[in-house]
Amino acid sequence: MSESAISLSNIPRVSPMFRFQWEEAQTCHVLLYPEGMVKLSGSAGEILQLVNGKSTVGEIIAALKEKFPGAPLDNDVLNFLEAAYGHGWLRSVDD
Repeated sequence: MSESAISLSNIPRVSPMFRFQWEEAQTCHVLLYPEGMVKLSGSAGEILQLVNGKSTVGEIIAALKEKFPGAPLDNDVLNFLEAAYGHGWLRSVDD
C-alpha cells in the first residue's frame, strides 16, 4: 500500500505471515514471523493492539485519542501504519 493509498476508512489487519503478541522475555509487543521477530516500540504496540480487521484507521485513531487525551497523534499513527503496510506487516481487509 502506498502512502497516498491509506485513508481513515481503511480497515487494517495483521498480514497472515505475522503474529502479533506480547513477548514476556522481551517485555514488549512483537510481530513473529517464520524467519524471526520484529520487536515493537511501546507506541507501535499500542497501535497494533487496536488492529483487529474490523476497526477503520479512523476508529483506531479515535480510540488512541480517548486513551491518550490531548496527544497530537494523528500524523504519527498514520505514518506508523503506512510504514507497517510498507513492511508487509499489515494488509487491508479488502486485500
